[in-house]
Amino acid sequence: MKVAIVDDELDMRKSISQWLSLSGFETETYDSARAALARIGQGYDGIVLSDIRMPEIDGMTFLKRLMHHDSALPVILITGHGDVPMAVEAMRIGAFDFLEKPFDPDKMTEIVQKACEARRVALENRSLRNELSGGSAAIKRLIGASPAMTALRDEILDLGQADGNVLIDGETGSGKSLAARALHAVGARASRPLVQVYCGQQDEDALIARLFGDPARDGSDAALFEARGGILILEDIQLLSATAQTRLLAYLSDPDNEPTVRILSICGLTEEGETCESALRPDLFHRLCSLRLTLPPLRQRGNDILMLFAEFTRSFAEEYGVATPELSSQEAAQFLQAPWPGNVRQLMNVAERAVLQAGRGGGSITSLLISDNEAVALPMTQEGKPLKQYVEAFERMLIENTLRRHQGSVAKVMEELCLPRRTLNEKMAKYGLARSDYT
Repeated sequence: MKVAIVDDELDMRKSISQWLSLSGFETETYDSARAALARIGQGYDGIVLSDIRMPEIDGMTFLKRLMHHDSALPVILITGHGDVPMAVEAMRIGAFDFLEKPFDPDKMTEIVQKACEARRVALENRSLRNELSGGSAAIKRLIGASPAMTALRDEILDLGQADGNVLIDGETGSGKSLAARALHAVGARASRPLVQVYCGQQDEDALIARLFGDPARDGSDAALFEARGGILILEDIQLLSATAQTRLLAYLSDPDNEPTVRILSICGLTEEGETCESALRPDLFHRLCSLRLTLPPLRQRGNDILMLFAEFTRSFAEEYGVATPELSSQEAAQFLQAPWPGNVRQLMNVAERAVLQAGRGGGSITSLLISDNEAVALPMTQEGKPLKQYVEAFERMLIENTLRRHQGSVAKVMEELCLPRRTLNEKMAKYGLARSDYT
């Protein structure tokens, strides 16, 4: 791993470089922070060793700029005796460590070795995160560019690398089962068994037999046995009977059992005022809730609503062999205002019905949001949304629909929307639209 040595004194750069080279490190030397900043950016395969007192850009400013580009980059500062308070402040900002002149070369080598190891781990974790977020089919199905969904995907990646039991909650239809499968897909147990049990679809005896095995058999039919080394998803955990809760608590309390299966509990409460904690006995709740993941409701996801609708209608249109219906600006605004009590599941149902309706010659998509049992206008949320959100949502939808209609022809999109190429490129980048997705 590289060590970038930054010091305006030639003799100091040479002596440090020579010592670290003899210790097995690959070194690069820079006579100024400006020269180093031109070469060191996010993802730099190494660490930085810098003097704190340099002309033009001093070590503290250099540190702040490096932290701005990559907060995980280890930076070791070399200080004079009077600079120790400054170095302590630098540690608070994000410096890895500091060396006070005159320093012991062996001590320097020890600190550099630790910094390199920390950098190696950080780069490996970053690479793993990128690989997981880009390569897992399950997590890629968690569509959305809203802050809520970005945070959810990051949290799933973090929890996937942990090994504690996870309680997953959220409103009905928000994607809790999909999130559980994504946790399995991105975790260390991805290649191990995944077993799912629905706690509310069986009577008590059948459920206990499914979880713990038939007493008349050797127990190999038990879900907890099938999932050994892997993950057990318990859906609608709030419906677990008192007897089953007691048995499960005893299983988790046994030190020989707890590490062998990771349990992802899905809590699907629908009654207002109910909580997962009130539905389970406290000692079991705390066993299952060492980690927690809450799915955001669709109404809080802004433009994701239109993005998901476009994705669903495109998929259903291909399935049924009809043209993809498009939302008008009024319909798009109503979609953004609707409360969506059924969340993503409800949106998917509306999308399928819109495609079927389009196959029969079209109709009002807005009317599909009205329940069959309600002769009322489309319900709206009480709170409005900023005008900017409506404008951006409609703009994104309009560009996407035009790209699809012209099969990714940028020239035809520019002509129809009267946009110069640079403006169109900027807006496509802003909304995450790629021409290749529509060709």
